[in-house]
Amino acid sequence: MTTAEPAAEGIRLASPAGRWVLACSVLGSGMAMLDGTVVNIALPHIGRDLGASFGALQWTVNGYLLTLAGLILLGGGLGDRYGRRRVFTTGVVWFALASALCGIAQDSGTLIAARALQGVGGALLTPGSLALVQSTFRQEDRAKAVGAWSGLGGVAGAVGPFLGGWLVDGPGWRWIFYVNVPLAAVTVAIAVRKVPESRDRTASGSFDVRGAALAALCLAGVTYALIAASGHPSWPAIAVPAVAGLACGWAFLRTERASAHPMLPLRVFSSRLFTAMNVVTLCLYAAIGGVFFLLPVQLQTAAGYSALRAGLATLPVTVLMLALSAPAGALAQRIGPRVPLAVGPLVAGAGMLLLIRVSPDSASYWRDVLPAVVVQGLGMSMFVAPLTATVLASVPVDNAGVASGVNNAAARVAQLLAVAALPLAVGLSNQGYTSAHDVNAAFGKAMAICGGLCALGAGLAFTLTPSAALEEPAPTVRPECGTHCSFSAPPLEPGAQRQP
Repeated sequence: MTTAEPAAEGIRLASPAGRWVLACSVLGSGMAMLDGTVVNIALPHIGRDLGASFGALQWTVNGYLLTLAGLILLGGGLGDRYGRRRVFTTGVVWFALASALCGIAQDSGTLIAARALQGVGGALLTPGSLALVQSTFRQEDRAKAVGAWSGLGGVAGAVGPFLGGWLVDGPGWRWIFYVNVPLAAVTVAIAVRKVPESRDRTASGSFDVRGAALAALCLAGVTYALIAASGHPSWPAIAVPAVAGLACGWAFLRTERASAHPMLPLRVFSSRLFTAMNVVTLCLYAAIGGVFFLLPVQLQTAAGYSALRAGLATLPVTVLMLALSAPAGALAQRIGPRVPLAVGPLVAGAGMLLLIRVSPDSASYWRDVLPAVVVQGLGMSMFVAPLTATVLASVPVDNAGVASGVNNAAARVAQLLAVAALPLAVGLSNQGYTSAHDVNAAFGKAMAICGGLCALGAGLAFTLTPSAALEEPAPTVRPECGTHCSFSAPPLEPGAQRQP
């Protein structure tokens, strides 16, 4: 077998070739997961070093989320058409170059632009890393390979807070971006020498570039209006981008309805359960995004934690999700999804309310922080796998990949909007993030809102989710669902990257 094309039957996971493919895909996805973990920890340091407003820090996060959410459904489709290894490698190189640009940025505008470019690279490599595993291994090894990919990716998620905090406190925040460059170089070297190329020979039709552009413009307009409103500008500065964003959203829906190859096939929303689960996803991941955006700021600015301590503070959430997501998914298969999807968000919301205790007077991590993140982690572990399984069960098996991609994008959009809207709702803007008093006052209100979003998600899930166990083939707890431990989005189903 050459690196040009894989053998028709695929390669064995236990073979040297299989281990190289797995290592390459894990390094690529781990790089993106690591970056998503450490940037929030570095935000206070970035703001002080660049003299940035809080709005600029919001855009540092949302610039990445905007392009990632807008393009992730297209990214894997490009791989199917033009070669999965080629597009994955392009994404890795793109991500690394954008990371280097982030590292050398001397002002917030350059950093935000570089982060948006990073999101483009992430949209290529994130679905591409899983596509490599799914398309390269022989069928009998595929589930085990995806499970190993997910589990090793979980290790990257666990290492991220420690590494990110150490880099920020040590050589500086720029190194959270520079570290991606050698990781990318190793990943590309393995991909070129050890990973076979593959593509979908039956793929045809055009790509929905217009739909992707309209979706991104819609999100950009609404996000800009929300972030700008925090600075109390004149009303046209808020209304114009908001109206433009909503107009692009309307045009996006019309485009998707008329397109023969839509990025977002609206037919999947004919399933009442699928629509309901995506609304639940919006509620829950908005809450999660709000917590993990503001908690590092609260810990460092108000409670006086170092970046390393702030990063390690949330490690129990990752560990619990890694350990408990699979049992929670298996339980949901036996008893039905309603109870886990109702109880899990309530438990997670209780953890968010407990975080209100974190304040300038929080002298003890063990007393004030750990109980809250443990309760939140337990709740998240209960609902992530059942939520993914229920989404997949709500549509025909042939549409499971599309459904998973839509759900993954919905979670990222929820976090994008939460990062934009939550500071506005709690009155945190401009240089307020540098004041322990202002941050602490805003943080308590924000955690109450996040807890309320979890309660809303729980209520919707209890009302709209079937109580009986789902019997369709799609909700089988796949390895990538069972060991998923990322806060950023539900796991992508293999094949989610394909455009219909």
